[in-house]
Amino acid sequence: MADITIERVYDYRADPDRSGAVFLVDRLWPRGVSKEDLAGVTWLPDASPSPNLRIWFGHSTERFDEFTGRYRAELDGRPEHAEPIVEAARSGPVTLLYAAKDPQVNHAVVLKAWCEDELGD
Repeated sequence: MADITIERVYDYRADPDRSGAVFLVDRLWPRGVSKEDLAGVTWLPDASPSPNLRIWFGHSTERFDEFTGRYRAELDGRPEHAEPIVEAARSGPVTLLYAAKDPQVNHAVVLKAWCEDELGD
């Protein structure tokens, strides 16, 4: 079973003892976070929702179910954008970093589930 976790980027601290790959999965670089803060982290902006979908969603709890379906359709249409995550998860733990405030209503939750489906978990 794949070991994919999600973590808010503002809570992330580089840890030399952490194993596995770490990916920033936001389309926009998070405010107040320097490139040095995320040294060793791979940024995959294209694995995030399209700009139009991101703006439409606006982190609205009421839109989350529809957002989930639309975002999964985007991922199905361009799986190569999330492939580095899936490949890394085949060989070890993966952490997905996101900037949204809500830990349950954000695109990283959907991306994690989609990657697990791709891995057959």
